[in-house]
Amino acid sequence: MTRTELIEQIKEKRSFLCVGLDPDIKKIPQCIINDCKAELGDDEEYDDSLAIMAFNQAIIDATAPYCVAYKPNLAFYEAFGLKGMESFVKTVQYIKEHYPHHLIIADAKRGDIGNTSQMYARTFFEEYDVDALTVAPYMGEDSITPFLQYDGKWVIVLALTSNKGSHDFQLMEDKNGERLFEKVLKTCQQWGTEENMMFVVGATQGKMFEDIRRVAPHHFLLVPGVGAQGGSLQEVCRYGMNKDCGLLVNSSRGIIYASNEDNYAEVAGEKAHELQQEMATELEKAGL
Repeated sequence: MTRTELIEQIKEKRSFLCVGLDPDIKKIPQCIINDCKAELGDDEEYDDSLAIMAFNQAIIDATAPYCVAYKPNLAFYEAFGLKGMESFVKTVQYIKEHYPHHLIIADAKRGDIGNTSQMYARTFFEEYDVDALTVAPYMGEDSITPFLQYDGKWVIVLALTSNKGSHDFQLMEDKNGERLFEKVLKTCQQWGTEENMMFVVGATQGKMFEDIRRVAPHHFLLVPGVGAQGGSLQEVCRYGMNKDCGLLVNSSRGIIYASNEDNYAEVAGEKAHELQQEMATELEKAGL
């Protein structure tokens, strides 16, 4: 998906919502597991990947009208081995088949020496054919540039994250007072462009979005942390929105686990719709 196509989707749907698909078998409603077991034949054996896939499909169908992107986190699939990765692949295929205009972000936080990054890029952009991949910049240029060789694909670089430990390194200052996350933003822009690179900036960073926008005024930002982690959508928009919106705000737990009853999909759709309505208001305020 190109930048132009993404902006068109945001304006058309009045939304910049990204739904995180993080299926935790301990949180998936019991009714899904029961239904999966009931549908098995006499010679078939239940495994959790069946419930994961059923859960994802229901969540996707319920939230698709209100979001422009989905972000499956690889950890929640890799934890179940081969069957879990099969669920990831099927989830990607399901979105592509039924909702082809949604951006698919693999949240894998890859990044290694050049030849290894080449293999990671091949895995996600050729084999899995996702639209975007989160990447860790710690190892520098040769760990990032292999991901930038694919037309129509996005590299989403970790810049200023929403977790408590982000302050351990990301806010460290050099002798000139430049913080590490600012160095990451400036340096990465030498390798990628506004057409193929985004940055992860946590919603809990609040007014720090002003500092982000001073360094990277035009790039899209993937913003986790709204909802369950306490980030404010209004604050993110006030300090982080640019003339093209420039934001993909992710919500995972606040949507997909809003209910653990039989109505889980319906409630997930309602929560996504609520966020979409708030986003529509913010877009209108920004004249978009």
